[in-house]
Amino acid sequence: MSDIIDAAVAALADKVSGGFDGSAKFTIEDEGSIIVDGDGVRAGDDETDVTLTADADTFQSILEGDLNPTAAFMTGKLSVDGDMGMAMKLGAVLG
Repeated sequence: MSDIIDAAVAALADKVSGGFDGSAKFTIEDEGSIIVDGDGVRAGDDETDVTLTADADTFQSILEGDLNPTAAFMTGKLSVDGDMGMAMKLGAVLG
């Protein structure tokens, strides 16, 4: 597992500390995937309600609050595959 995935798991765990009602996967291009669900946050590649894909820089900007997830999607920096409602719910959790 890469250092980027390890750092992302830790950062997401802080943001989603109250749990998440649903399941989502963040795929960081050339690094790996992170699962967010009712069990918490972990590295993995399980089947989820929605998959969000971005490069490492975009993902880091979203986590740091420098880039709004919706803006990232609208500009093509973040792709969404699956339940758009679940993606919006996760976007609200991330800020």
